[in-house]
Amino acid sequence: MKKLTNTLLPLCLACILALSSCKKDDTPERTLADVENDFKALDLSPGIHDYTIVMHYGSRYDFRVIAPARAPGEKRPMILSLHGASGGSPDAYKSTACLAEPGLAGLNAFILSPNGGNGLWYEHYYQEEVLTLMYLVKKYWPVELNKIAVTGYSNGGNGSWLFGENEYNTFSAAIPMASSYNILEPNGSARKLKIPFYVIHGQNDELFPLAQTQAWVQASQNAGSNITFVVAPGLGHYVPCNYTSYLQAAASWLQNTVW
Repeated sequence: MKKLTNTLLPLCLACILALSSCKKDDTPERTLADVENDFKALDLSPGIHDYTIVMHYGSRYDFRVIAPARAPGEKRPMILSLHGASGGSPDAYKSTACLAEPGLAGLNAFILSPNGGNGLWYEHYYQEEVLTLMYLVKKYWPVELNKIAVTGYSNGGNGSWLFGENEYNTFSAAIPMASSYNILEPNGSARKLKIPFYVIHGQNDELFPLAQTQAWVQASQNAGSNITFVVAPGLGHYVPCNYTSYLQAAASWLQNTVW
């Protein structure tokens, strides 16, 4: 996993202000005001909602919103949940039932699951998508801005590292699962992370060997990072639903330790 050399936030602003850097389709050009009005009009009543927002430069962002029960005017925490299955189903962002929903239920938080398609979260287009959606969420949703975290599994776990490391002014914590993210500089020194991380990894992960992720985590811990590292005994990479209890423990850590 490459470390970006610049902060990710300017990408969000560039995506909003510039028309030339994003994918296009045949959708008629819209204004930024159109986009913001559509986002403001989204139904945030309790439950699961699947939406598409057509951006002013033509891209279509699909995403799932799981909205919590809340009192009128009440703000709630918010979790950005990044799906895995890179190269798999284009509807992977809707696969929240077995891990994200039960794993994060105790937080009674908004959950935003964007569509990463068949790509990787560190690709420029998907960074723009995430950061544009987060810009709109922070501007228009009733969320507690100091209680926003990012989590994800596999490709989504790598994305959790990426956004947690670079967008520390937005996210208060990151919970990567089944991930592989190189936290070392070219000279071999490890980077110190600015927010706390709770890293979950299966003992028998076939895709991302435990020893490699553990070594990177240890190096960053030695550099002063606040990382809790949890090994799931006996679990491999291709059984994400079996990690629910570990995500529940991470949610308790988030609520009781970070927030």
